[in-house]
Amino acid sequence: MEHDADILIAGGGLNGPALALALAKGGLRVAVIDARPAQSRAEDDFDGRAYALALASVRILQALGLWRGLRDKAQPILGIRASQGQAGQGASPLFLGFDAAEIEEGAMGQMIEDRFLYAAFLDAMQAEPGITLHSGAQVVGQETGPAGAAVTLADGRVLRGRLLVGCDGRDSAVARRAGIKRWGHDYGQTALVCAIAHEKPHEGIAHQFFMPPGPLAILPLPGNRSSIVWSERTATAEAIQSLDDAGYLEVLRPRFGNFLGGIGLEGKRFAYPLRLTIAERFVAERLALVGDAAHGVHPIAGQGLNLGLRDVAALAEVLIEANRRGEDIAAPDVLERYQDWRRFDVTRMALGMDAVNRLFSNGNPLLAAVRGLGLGAVNALPGLRRHFIREAAGLNAAQPRLMQGEAI
Repeated sequence: MEHDADILIAGGGLNGPALALALAKGGLRVAVIDARPAQSRAEDDFDGRAYALALASVRILQALGLWRGLRDKAQPILGIRASQGQAGQGASPLFLGFDAAEIEEGAMGQMIEDRFLYAAFLDAMQAEPGITLHSGAQVVGQETGPAGAAVTLADGRVLRGRLLVGCDGRDSAVARRAGIKRWGHDYGQTALVCAIAHEKPHEGIAHQFFMPPGPLAILPLPGNRSSIVWSERTATAEAIQSLDDAGYLEVLRPRFGNFLGGIGLEGKRFAYPLRLTIAERFVAERLALVGDAAHGVHPIAGQGLNLGLRDVAALAEVLIEANRRGEDIAAPDVLERYQDWRRFDVTRMALGMDAVNRLFSNGNPLLAAVRGLGLGAVNALPGLRRHFIREAAGLNAAQPRLMQGEAI
């Protein structure tokens, strides 16, 4: 089979471009197929979407040569404060606090807006000769076999490669066409996502406020702004999302509190139904899954993109090293190395966040007392607190070289 590229990547969100850049820098030819027009997300206006990048994810961007251009647009996360309570009653006096000063590496992570991150990926892909970007192209069919992988696009074109990688989200058509099933469950919650402006400075502190319907994350952005990820029971969330901006803020204020002064909306509002979903296999014949195509987790710790970037770092290292050794990069034993590297970490993180959500998203007063004591006890133990800080920064997992800031 004559190949158009070594690797075909279906999906051009964030994980797809990150993987393409890593592979191209390692000497492989990559084709990225993105259903959306390339410029549709690289816009000047802030739409409210932002990501919490763990320190390990920042190191991946450094290794790919992107972070220098993003550093001045990011907000360092200098601390995390987790507490519980009820809307309108404020936070419990028992809380768990993390301070970046407790680890040698500095800031635990960085907040970056979607528009800046995607634009950086887009510019880098367009400047990389090893990447061919097919924007506004939809994959409608795929075939894999001993000779390679092929995808059929909506316009009738057929692209061929040695390996197909699905980076096409939680409802991955690549996984579905490959017959890969998923397990998980619906949380009965919906995440309301927006950005707010506030009167007082946030000091780089991220807040996780646990309430019976679901957690509220307040994540610092540059200036007096924060990103909100607010989980509510689905019926309640749908009613809130249907309100106008004034009504939306009226519901948010008692949950948010007044510790940052007055608040106002910035950008658009989004709503995402929440479900735990993990693919039974991360690989198949000449096929691999990355990011949300392989796993969808609760946003309780903001780890969705970070888990995807860990996939990117692991798969890129496996494929580049196999190619350098002269192996078939899509051979079953090569792809199993990727799956074995990632499955435990993904399952551990997904089930851990699932357990925390179950523990905190209820109104049981006895559990509330136990939870408060637990948060306070961990806060009083420096060694355990340091472990959790390093976990939040992505520093405790077995790390591929990209996560250490090193080229492959």
